[in-house]
Formats: sequence, C-alpha cells, structure tokens
Amino acid sequence: MTRDESAAVMCARIAVHVSRCIPIYDTIAAQKDINLLLGFDFHEYVSITEATPAKGRTFPNFRPDRSTIRPGEGFLVVGFDRNNDVVLTNATRMYDLSHSNFAEHLRTLNAFYSNPIAQAHFDDHCTCIASTAEEMKGRIAYNGDLWARRDFRGQGVPRMIARVTHRLSHAMWAPDFLCALVARWRVDKGLPHYPHHEPGGSILRLVEEDIAEENWLVWITGDELKEEVDHCCKKLFASPSSTAWSDTAICLNP
Repeated sequence: MTRDESAAVMCARIAVHVSRCIPIYDTIAAQKDINLLLGFDFHEYVSITEATPAKGRTFPNFRPDRSTIRPGEGFLVVGFDRNNDVVLTNATRMYDLSHSNFAEHLRTLNAFYSNPIAQAHFDDHCTCIASTAEEMKGRIAYNGDLWARRDFRGQGVPRMIARVTHRLSHAMWAPDFLCALVARWRVDKGLPHYPHHEPGGSILRLVEEDIAEENWLVWITGDELKEEVDHCCKKLFASPSSTAWSDTAICLNP
C-alpha cells in the first residue's frame, strides 16, 4: 500500500461490524454544539427518524423492512444537540451494479425495494433520463435522507455532512461513483461537494410511501473522490498538530 493509500485509510478507520453508534469529531459541528454519531444499524436509524418531529418518512431504500442493507454496505450519520435532540440525519449505502447501471436500478425500482414485484404498488414508477446514470456501473455509493432541523438550516450542514460521507465512503468502498438525487432548488443554490449535475435523475412516484418527486442527479467520480480524500490526508500528515486534523479529517473513536 502506498503512503497516499495508507493516508486515505487513516482518514476514516472503521470497524464495519459495529452496530452501535461511534462518535465523529468535526470542528464545524462542534462549533454548532452538534454531536455527530456514525452507525451501521438501519433498524435503529429508522426508529430514530420515525421518532423525530418534522422529519419526513425515510425513503424505502434506507429502510430494512423494504430494502436489504447487508453489513458493510451502508452507514448512517445522526446529529444531536446539547439536549440530545436530533438535529440532522443522513444515510449512505453502496449498490453493487457490476451487471447493471444506476439508471436501470432506478427504473426497475430495485434501488428502493429488495423485491419490487412483491413490495411495490402497481402504480409505482421511476423514470430516469439522465444520460450519465446509464454510465454509472460498478460500486455506486448513494447518499440520501438528508434532513436538518429548521434552526440549523442555512448553516452549511450539507457541506459538513458531505465532508463526513465522502471520506467514509472512500474508506469503506472506494466507489466508482458517489451520487445523490436532489431537488432543482438545491442544485441552484450550489453543491460544491458534488461537482457534476444533470437533470432527469428521477421522476419518482411511490404510492404507499406518499412520495412524488422530480430530482436531479448529482455526483462525484471515484477518481475525484480519491483525489479529494488524498488532498485532505496529505494536509493532515503535513501538520498533524494543526487545525487540519479537525477541519478536514474525521476522527472516529470507538
């Protein structure tokens, strides 16, 4: 393993079999009095999100009752305030699309259900016309279910969470792509952590989930993700005693 590859792993050393939460230190989160916890138990995640006022229902692709997430193929991040109330949520999972592509995965509803024939409503459908989604094959890390409590919105929460999820995704999977499906208004506001975007990512209707959305596809390639993480870790090792550690890296403390 090269020095750069070692550095990338050091940025997020994870025991993926751990089901309970692990604290993550992030300077921006600490400044806002947010305690970030990393977890791998999606049953626990759903119980948290369902008990969180004002948070919409978690999409079925992150709910184990609808879509199987095997150990090591997903992680969740939850933020708590000083009163231990939930202030933000986010989840990421990895799809192995070695014999498919992301567009097909969406259209067939396999992105949302383990068994669409048995689980989906007959009026459920997903249209994907983003050409890049056809090219997304291999290991696809998909990020979603981002929610922040109203008093924490407009404070850089998406960028803070992206810093966490990018490094964890690279360390766990080294994916070929890391992507998300987001509303047009979020693209218009700017998503610097996703350098690419394209309309037509998904026109989605899930009847029993009461979901009807039209979203853009946003993504970063695996090479770009590796370059981003390598840059972070080079800064970390160049000045380990400086704020580079807390500003650009993730400290995981089991």
